[in-house]
Amino acid sequence: MEQRRRYPVGIQTFSRLRKEGYVYIDKTDLMWKMTRVSPFIFLSRPRRFGKSLLATTLCSFFRGEREFFEGLKVMELEKEWKSYPVLHIDVSMAKGRDSVEELRNALLTELKPLYDIYGKDPGENTPGEVFSGLIRRAYEKTGEQVVVVVDEYDAPLLEVLHEEVLLPAFRRVMQEFYQCLKAREAMIRFCFITGITKFSQLSIFSTLNNITNISLDDDFAAICGITGDEIDEHMQPDVAHLAEEYDVTPQEMRQMLRHTYDGYRFSRKSPDIYNPFSLMKTFNQHELRNWWFESGTPSYLLRQMRHFHTDITKIDDIEVPSSAFDQPTENMLDALPLLYQSGYLTIKDYDSFGRIYTLGIPNQEVRVGFTEGLLPTVAGIRGSDVQAGFALRFWRALHANDTDLALRELQAYLEGLPNVEGFKKKLEEVAVAEGFYEWTFYLIFSMLNVYVQTQVKCARGRADMVVFTPEVIYVMELKLNGTAQDALDQINDKGYAKRYATDGRRIVKAGMGFSIEKRALTDYVIED
Repeated sequence: MEQRRRYPVGIQTFSRLRKEGYVYIDKTDLMWKMTRVSPFIFLSRPRRFGKSLLATTLCSFFRGEREFFEGLKVMELEKEWKSYPVLHIDVSMAKGRDSVEELRNALLTELKPLYDIYGKDPGENTPGEVFSGLIRRAYEKTGEQVVVVVDEYDAPLLEVLHEEVLLPAFRRVMQEFYQCLKAREAMIRFCFITGITKFSQLSIFSTLNNITNISLDDDFAAICGITGDEIDEHMQPDVAHLAEEYDVTPQEMRQMLRHTYDGYRFSRKSPDIYNPFSLMKTFNQHELRNWWFESGTPSYLLRQMRHFHTDITKIDDIEVPSSAFDQPTENMLDALPLLYQSGYLTIKDYDSFGRIYTLGIPNQEVRVGFTEGLLPTVAGIRGSDVQAGFALRFWRALHANDTDLALRELQAYLEGLPNVEGFKKKLEEVAVAEGFYEWTFYLIFSMLNVYVQTQVKCARGRADMVVFTPEVIYVMELKLNGTAQDALDQINDKGYAKRYATDGRRIVKAGMGFSIEKRALTDYVIED
């Protein structure tokens, strides 16, 4: 049997990856180009998108470890291969701290291996003082400028975004820690800072006002992640093996991978980019699953969405200027910047005339995983409840154009849900009671990867919900403690379905009545 290649899931050290023969998608030409743009570079990307691998690749490059780059693109570009002292700091080791003292101690612990090499002066007590001293001593001892690589710089702050007391206190600690980068600028050959979120230079990096942010730069859109061309060039054998296991053609498997993991764009002219963690995990485990969400729960994101009362039905396919999502996270007035920076939304399109970006959910993995995380929070429903039996029956009924059967399945499903603690309070939290059911339906349809819009405007009002399948458009109106016929009459009286008359798909109108007391769909009327 042919031995399959190994993908570096969980391995973020470039030198180890190269020594042990793991698959490596060559990004060294982009890395080299990045080092020529500015001596201070900032890059934001979602978690598990290859930021740490890029950071350790830079470390090996600036240490002059030429042997690890044999056969890679950088060999045709770099002529000098000079060795510099490298200070690599992984700030993720300081996350999860409950006090300023714990944060300072964690930063000092992370710096200890470096001052074991370059020494520590007795008068250096704070993390910033030690960091500054390390840069100075590394420069003086080697006679070369220093390379500073800071990975996951924002990790301690993400954990306390919702804390009114801890966030400012932690920010002051991190400001003191990073301010030496400006003071020691003459001693620094290159500085690379990476993380998930964009914190303003004023509050975090103090007077370091010469950082070049390449997060939305077309030239570096693909520096992290894997493009479709890279799959076709380097991963065809693995696609073919996976196709055999799923009993499909390699072309069909490519489409399945694209549908599940593709869709990220990080600039106006970015190619579509696949989630590298999920793609490599799929090839290692020979299974398509929502690997990205299984690797961690976005608790900080859910907290912020609750804090800003985010309408979960309005976060897909939205048009905004770059200032709405590419802004300092500590200044945000809604959860949109964090949704984008964390990878739950991505750039889908750009209108150069109006300078407007369209943001949307990248792919099926994010859509399903996102809603699995939101269902318990918003509706008190577990994702497993949605998927267990009901999803298959409901989806089959929709595909068979049997709306009556689909709604009967939905009715039975809602009646069978366990009692949701705090249900009445959840109803009070939405603008109108129907909103709770709109949210719940939105999440259920999203779990099934069905495109759904809520509060859809037309000339004479707003339809509660419109569901789009390849063959049918469903226009739905919900009446709480009202009749299904009243809901259907409203669809017809207001002309909610007329805007789709020229679409070509079959149009089905569904009026639904709900009872707060019974917490259930009590009746429905369908008009084809």
